[in-house]
Amino acid sequence: MEGGVVKPDKTEFTECWRTSLTRPYIMRLALSAGIGGLLFGYDTGVISGALLYIRDDFKSVDRQTWLQETIVSMAVAGAIVGAGIGGLINDKYGRKKSILLADVLFAIGAIVMAVSVAPWMIIIGRIFVGLGVGMASMTSPLYISEASPARIRGALVSTNGLLITGGQFLAYLINLAFTKAPGTWRWMLGVAVVPAVVQFVLMLSLPESPRWLYRQDKVKEARAILEKIYPADEVEDEMAALQSSIAAEKADEGSMGSSFFSKLKSMWGNDVVRRGLYAGITVQVAQQFVGINTVMYYSPTIVQLAGFASNSTALALSLITSGLNAVGSIVSMAFVDRVGRRRLMIISMFGIIICLLALATMFYEASDHAPPVSSLESLHFGRNATCASFLQASLPSNWNCMKCLKASSDCVSPGACLAVTDAVKGMCRGEQRTWYTKGCPSKFGFFAVLVLALYIISYSPGMGTAPWIVNSEIYPLRYRGMGGGIAAVSNWVSNLIVSETFLTLTEAVGSAGTFLFAGFSAIGLVAIFFLVPETKGLAFEEVEKMLEKGFKPRLCCKSKDDDDEDEK
Repeated sequence: MEGGVVKPDKTEFTECWRTSLTRPYIMRLALSAGIGGLLFGYDTGVISGALLYIRDDFKSVDRQTWLQETIVSMAVAGAIVGAGIGGLINDKYGRKKSILLADVLFAIGAIVMAVSVAPWMIIIGRIFVGLGVGMASMTSPLYISEASPARIRGALVSTNGLLITGGQFLAYLINLAFTKAPGTWRWMLGVAVVPAVVQFVLMLSLPESPRWLYRQDKVKEARAILEKIYPADEVEDEMAALQSSIAAEKADEGSMGSSFFSKLKSMWGNDVVRRGLYAGITVQVAQQFVGINTVMYYSPTIVQLAGFASNSTALALSLITSGLNAVGSIVSMAFVDRVGRRRLMIISMFGIIICLLALATMFYEASDHAPPVSSLESLHFGRNATCASFLQASLPSNWNCMKCLKASSDCVSPGACLAVTDAVKGMCRGEQRTWYTKGCPSKFGFFAVLVLALYIISYSPGMGTAPWIVNSEIYPLRYRGMGGGIAAVSNWVSNLIVSETFLTLTEAVGSAGTFLFAGFSAIGLVAIFFLVPETKGLAFEEVEKMLEKGFKPRLCCKSKDDDDEDEK
């Protein structure tokens, strides 16, 4: 029951299917708790499409980049707090109650956003949603792990990751479905109440984690649950393993002290744990600074930067990136135990860097070759409809579409630089003209979207999943909870920094600012090479020994420890 992370392989997935058929109760537990992962993924994906229509309804949001970033990033800020207090609630009140509370917070946030009458209400709703997401992101896999048979635990826990990417894909589908509906973004954000309510109802009929019950001295209740999960001849062995594990855990807690800071001091003074934290935090921070959540949060906006003006077209093309991310999660399950975590991340980082450089080049070329605007077309609707900066320019003949977008008008119609008013927008569309607000029409637009898809393909199987696997294996058992928690907070904080600054960065240095993410990725690649060992195929004790003597990388993405392991 307490053997740590069990890595899913082909045999295990077959056994998982067989066990689920004979004991459907197990799959019911996993899927019910896994809806927390679905909520996590849905919130990540839904805001990207909803933001397009929120900008249309609230002009202050459309004009102020910081307000768009705040709407997106407040959920991440809430998740940091949710993940932090989630650990305390998990230990004191149990996994089941934590999931139920996460559902309530998520539902409240979704309702507040759906009925918002001002941007500040959306922001409050996003904070509530973030609290729920943060709690669910750490509690759902924990509950599944503690309520799963050891032989299929890895496969069942991996369903949580698959449901996260599945939730992102579902969000894009729902965004696309409501593009023509009255209230657009209100439906997109409000429909999240449905899975939250479904999980709440399902969890009411499910038991608490047997491990938590045993720790609370509710031995009979823990046994009753294990009897539903394991064959009769295995229950006693599992009870004995549970007793031994919790006794050892309590003994370790006694030696470390009960306060958070005494535990933290003990961790940092331990060479093995400190080196594990170097590796765990490195991969989590690198995962965010490659820019993945700018793609998931702002994917439709990025597509518009590539020159696709229509909101529905941007959402449809963004659906491709989300689908590829989900497929990449499945690919990772197939290859992470064959290729190895470290090697897969390094290969992934090389692909990410190449794609980011190519994407930056595409955006630069699209900007450089933007179509010109003329005085004749710009004055077509009258001087009052023309961009004031264009009228005051000394050489308006040198202006093009991108220069107009960067001016105070922030809008353009092909060949014309127009002011931003609802009247002008209506006249423009009345003549079947396309209204561009973020990017300009370009022959490079299609190639930019293609490179964006290649970026997701490079990211998802490696940097998308391997950092979480590394963090489940790199720490000694007695420190695994706190070590993984510290690394997870570093992930959320990095996520917050990136999501809060992306649009401002794009506005300041242009869409070619993706060069900066390529630079961050290069730094991350170097850090992973020097600080992150390979843990593939190693028992937890072997990982501890490797970290105890220190990790020494070698060229060709292979460490000395890999060679030693191969010789065995």
